[in-house]
Amino acid sequence: MSAVNKVLVIGGGFSGMAAAITLARGGIQVDLVENDPYWQPLGAGITINGATLRALQSLGLYDEIGKAGCLTDGVDMHLADGQYLTRLPTPSPEGANVAGSGGILRPILARIMAEATRKEGVSIRLGCSYELVEPHDDCVHVRFTDQTEDDYDLLIGAEGLHSNLRKIFFPEIPEPEYIGQGVWRGLFPRPTSIDRVHMWMGDHLKLGVNPVSDDQMYMFITEDRPTKEHIDTASWPQVFADLMSQFPEPVIADLIPYAFDDGANIDYRPLFNLLVPVPWNRGRILLIGDTVAATTPHMASGAGIGIESGIVLSEELLRTENLDEAMAHFHERRWERCRMVVENSERLARIEIEGGDKRKHSQIMGDTMAELAKPI
Repeated sequence: MSAVNKVLVIGGGFSGMAAAITLARGGIQVDLVENDPYWQPLGAGITINGATLRALQSLGLYDEIGKAGCLTDGVDMHLADGQYLTRLPTPSPEGANVAGSGGILRPILARIMAEATRKEGVSIRLGCSYELVEPHDDCVHVRFTDQTEDDYDLLIGAEGLHSNLRKIFFPEIPEPEYIGQGVWRGLFPRPTSIDRVHMWMGDHLKLGVNPVSDDQMYMFITEDRPTKEHIDTASWPQVFADLMSQFPEPVIADLIPYAFDDGANIDYRPLFNLLVPVPWNRGRILLIGDTVAATTPHMASGAGIGIESGIVLSEELLRTENLDEAMAHFHERRWERCRMVVENSERLARIEIEGGDKRKHSQIMGDTMAELAKPI
């Protein structure tokens, strides 16, 4: 019994793969198309909170992620000068026996999920997208860029922040909004003292580190930038090192020379927010993940809520024969949780940009993590 028999997933990111894995495991025929012919996401490390680890456990991937990454507990908060503020608990989420937090290299997490997608028998076409999407009452007709055509009971759009499907079928939704901050990311050797996530809160600047393996850690810096501007990639290591130098903490200062190593993979991204009001479907076309709920990284939950949405959608599709009922239940389970993450992440960004109360910042983080630990 299910609401669909044949599904197309557009986009091979975390949310699209989570939906594909769960649906295929339930006996649904799933096609997935991904525009990137190499299926290799860029990026350094990724922080995985307990709720995300619970979702990954439901996909059968928790043990593999624990071996390839690093599982930790708690977040230590400091002022820029090193003064200790507090340790935020990262409780193990309800309904699962997993760690409260962790970190892993983003490409490795993507590889683990891609292998699971293939293992479940999903039909995957890389370097392929769509030329035409025609919704009908009983199906969605799609013509692909390889000139093949097919009909589907449901199309799941998981294209990400700059989705063309959203522009076509949700034309009333404005473009994602730049929030006035950018995030720098890089990979560094892991000192023995870094056994969990640490953050140092400065004025209009925040630096954090998270272990991603026994000998590596992921470093991120959020920086106020009032306007979205181009920054020459050749200057990125020097800019990153200059930002690090604003934190006198010895463990950070000692690592500054590593910013110039090729292995640091320094990266910069401007930050955007997007929250599309529900419903996230137009008939048999349904959007998930960053396509409709894109958050800044302040709660380290963007990938997590996307993975959860892929799983929850699949659960609802598999438990009823009525597609409208399945989608209604999906929206009921996802809206408030996604809204909380997007809006609370923006609250944290506003505190950082406006030089607000750093203890309030920690409180919002702690309260949100506690809510995320509750059942979905």
